[in-house]
Amino acid sequence: MTRRALLGAFAATAVTAAPTFANAAGFLRGAGDIRRIKMYSGRTGERIDMIYWIEGNYIPDAVNELNYFMRDWRTDGIKTIDMRTVDIMAASHNLLDVTEPYMLLSGYRSPKTNAMLRSRSRGVAKNSLHMRGQAADLRLGSRSVNQMAKAAIACNGGGVGRYSGSNFVHMDCGQIRSWGA
Repeated sequence: MTRRALLGAFAATAVTAAPTFANAAGFLRGAGDIRRIKMYSGRTGERIDMIYWIEGNYIPDAVNELNYFMRDWRTDGIKTIDMRTVDIMAASHNLLDVTEPYMLLSGYRSPKTNAMLRSRSRGVAKNSLHMRGQAADLRLGSRSVNQMAKAAIACNGGGVGRYSGSNFVHMDCGQIRSWGA
């Protein structure tokens, strides 16, 4: 049996038995036994739906898969993703009470990609946390930018940016702050 099949079988039973978290802050403090993330990339066509934390420990193979999934698709550059960002994403997703996966617009960005995007938009930071593997830009078809941002802000775990014109929310594990409309 492969690791993916084993985790899939575990997920089918563990997710249904997992407690419902009243707020993300408790979730981020380790109040749950499992953590799960669901995303897809419109750029690469890849999808993930995985448990990445069980009983207080990150699953190394799942973390490696997340690092690859959240790579800079323009350069194929891979960076170790700060799991605090993934925890914020997962907790926010849980608060939104949706089954739809996030659409990942941007995870890790190489300095080259960041510079190119910065030359095209004022909204790209010179020292973006994307280049450190500490940020993600996400979209949900079934929730508004404001709904997603409110859930992420409730996590009290980092930065949350609303980009209503482009229909996405930025989540990072940097200083607690929020911006945008």
